[in-house]
Amino acid sequence: MANIKIKNMEDFAAVSGISRPTVSKYFNDPQSVRKSTRNKIEAALEQYDYRPNIYAINQNRRRTKNIGLVVPNLTDPFFGAIARTIEGLIVNAGFNPLMLSSHGGPDQEIANLESLRSIKPAGVLLAPLGRVSHAHAVAAFADQIPTVLFDANLDDVGAPFFGSDNVQSIDLIVDYLCRTGEPPVFFEMNDPPNPNVFRRRSAYATAMERLSHEPNYIRIDGDGWDFEEIGYRAGKEAITHGDLRAQTILCSNDRLAIGLLAAAFECGVKVGLGDACSLRVAGHDDHPFARYTCPGLTTISQDYASIGASSVDAILKLIETGKPPENREVALFDGRLVMRGSA
Repeated sequence: MANIKIKNMEDFAAVSGISRPTVSKYFNDPQSVRKSTRNKIEAALEQYDYRPNIYAINQNRRRTKNIGLVVPNLTDPFFGAIARTIEGLIVNAGFNPLMLSSHGGPDQEIANLESLRSIKPAGVLLAPLGRVSHAHAVAAFADQIPTVLFDANLDDVGAPFFGSDNVQSIDLIVDYLCRTGEPPVFFEMNDPPNPNVFRRRSAYATAMERLSHEPNYIRIDGDGWDFEEIGYRAGKEAITHGDLRAQTILCSNDRLAIGLLAAAFECGVKVGLGDACSLRVAGHDDHPFARYTCPGLTTISQDYASIGASSVDAILKLIETGKPPENREVALFDGRLVMRGSA
């Protein structure tokens, strides 16, 4: 690696022996220059370890009024609800939202980003898959296109992030469940696709220990995003074999809890409060269907409005300034306890 300090594109053009307009043309579209020139530029990039300020390049490039909005699965009512909130804010800001679903697949997530890159979006709002995301590819994209993350964080990506404070919200619902009945067992997937579950698991253990209770877990098998089916199947098996081990179950998300409620009903187990009930069930997220389960699901409501508004404000700021953030902004919002009949 050369010791020459490259400060800007002019310096890079000088040391690489290629004209400044050609270098600029390459950074706008690598395929627009001859293969021999492209190879020479890429060799110089590696030799001098130069990374251009793509934000500044984009500021001088004609760009669309489109803002991409990518979520793990648009068929999930939870992501549908927050996407609708963000979509309205994007429209009110004078931009066109382009919504894409990753369908729970990391390759599709990157394909969505590449599709957006091809139309030169003003910016992208991404709810990443999380643990299974190709973080390095997402980071490379965020280096070139103004990007804001929401819902699930990727520590290796320098983009601003807005989401829920899982420590606060889990502590809140564990405290409530312990005050009003038997301490809860944590019902979760062995291999969850979303990293928020790991934060909730850790927060559950901390909250239980703070209240002088032993953490207890029911870890269930299942792949993908069919949480209701996974919760139903595992819940029915646990009830049938007497493996619930507690009268209070805190599910890592509402969709697992909805499946568990269906299993309890089918097995003749009454859920809720009162002498006739033998099980309490609670969840997290305030899924759009949570109020319509029978009984209604006690849960934690995420602050959709603040997460959506902050995410849109951040992407508009990146678009306006044409500069990457000097310091990565990370904001977590408190959850709110919603008490319904299930607990």
